[in-house]
Amino acid sequence: MNTSLLRAASVIALSAFAVNLAASAAASAQSMDELVAAAKKEGQLTTIALPHDWCGYGAVIDAFKKKYPEITVNELNPDAGSGDEIEAIKANKGNKGPQAPDVIDVGLSFGPTAKADGLIQPYKVSTWDEIPAEAKDADGYWYGDYYGVMTFIVNKDVVKTVPTDWADLLKPEYANSVALPGDPRTGNEDIQAIFAAGLSTTKGDVAKAAEAGLDFFAELNKSGNFVPAAGKTNALAQGTTPIVFKWDYNALAARDTLNGNPEVEIVVPKTGVVAGVYVQAISAFAPHPNAAKLWMEHLYSDEGQIGWLKGYCHPIRFNAMSKAGKIPADVLAKLPDPASYEKAVFPTLEQQNQYKAAIASGWDKVVGVKAQ
Repeated sequence: MNTSLLRAASVIALSAFAVNLAASAAASAQSMDELVAAAKKEGQLTTIALPHDWCGYGAVIDAFKKKYPEITVNELNPDAGSGDEIEAIKANKGNKGPQAPDVIDVGLSFGPTAKADGLIQPYKVSTWDEIPAEAKDADGYWYGDYYGVMTFIVNKDVVKTVPTDWADLLKPEYANSVALPGDPRTGNEDIQAIFAAGLSTTKGDVAKAAEAGLDFFAELNKSGNFVPAAGKTNALAQGTTPIVFKWDYNALAARDTLNGNPEVEIVVPKTGVVAGVYVQAISAFAPHPNAAKLWMEHLYSDEGQIGWLKGYCHPIRFNAMSKAGKIPADVLAKLPDPASYEKAVFPTLEQQNQYKAAIASGWDKVVGVKAQ
């Protein structure tokens, strides 16, 4: 290589290093006081897709407004989905107006793709170390915010001995009792339940869990315990499907809706505890980047995390906060035992894509029965 090419290569390498260094510095350069001052100067935060009745977001947003009254919270399309959030960033790359979101809250699969497409920017909150490594981007582009784990919701008026683990469900006493919430070939909640059953029988082997989960449900069906009807809340209450698999936040909300009629119990199984996580990120084109960072600090503070927990979504720092005794007793009293969440497995996006495809395509062949 000639001298000119060597010099050019050096410049390119140094430029790349400088870009990476700048990104890292931008992620954590400010002190909290400086961040608050800069956010107040911007005076606005634009969120998107945050319904107030989801995960306690209403109270979380109100707490931010009360803490920082100088910052106006502009809430776009509360009922939007993750795909809509990404499209909103793309559509407003050159727009600094009120339609450009500063922050997003999306399903796990959207984090890595948004990073690859250059749509989000890095920021590491002050509680970064308490976010599990498997639930965050190492460079701080996206990070898990809250999650649910797969549980059993059990109608205690019908089921006298409440099952505590997946293997229990094969016992004769649970004949015509066990149901998935919907279609096992297309429903995410259903597929995750099948995967969780397989994870239990393989003692945590993710690679074999999809096949093992299908085999488990085939045996459940052969034994006469599986009910091929969608386990909706009404069916649970009527006793048609007295044991149903649900994300914990859906199960706990159903418990509140039923209000003791009938009495139900929410069970986090002893093994095969699977977590489904959502992630936060800041738009690469955020009109109010400091307000966005301050919002993240709020969400990942003890106060913000407890706010989500009050809405039955387990905050990503739950295990660390529980061990530190930071969660109020009255909040814990409404939830399953905190110790049961310590075994939660957070499958990677690649793992999820693999086992979802295997379960969706394998259900009819291995289990055979179709959900009604």
